[in-house]
Amino acid sequence: MKAVTSLALLAACLCPTMLLAQSGGCDAKRQSIEQEIAYAQAHGDDSRVQGLQTALTQVKAHCTDASLHSDAEQKVTKAQQKVVAREQELAEAREQGKSADKMADRQRKADEAHAQLQQAMMDAEALH
Repeated sequence: MKAVTSLALLAACLCPTMLLAQSGGCDAKRQSIEQEIAYAQAHGDDSRVQGLQTALTQVKAHCTDASLHSDAEQKVTKAQQKVVAREQELAEAREQGKSADKMADRQRKADEAHAQLQQAMMDAEALH
């Protein structure tokens, strides 16, 4: 349960920037990366600056609103597949009479998969 809470807290911290970039399309994504570059430069993080500049080059070369929608839909599909797999693992653990620890672990993984699916769906909806 602590892991799910930690995951939710991490997602809440990271999502505003990601949602801003996604909801505003490629222009917002470029602007977000440029802001991150400025921050990294101000703090002397040269390796981060280099990585972000590579990302910015890729965004400028390949980002389209259609590609953002496609990426979001692919994330939803992958998350749905993961939920199905985790639910199946949980059901198998129950059928086999696994220990309470194993069942709790499978339940935690299923809960995380559901949270990831919900986030992917919210991200995709923000693009529409």
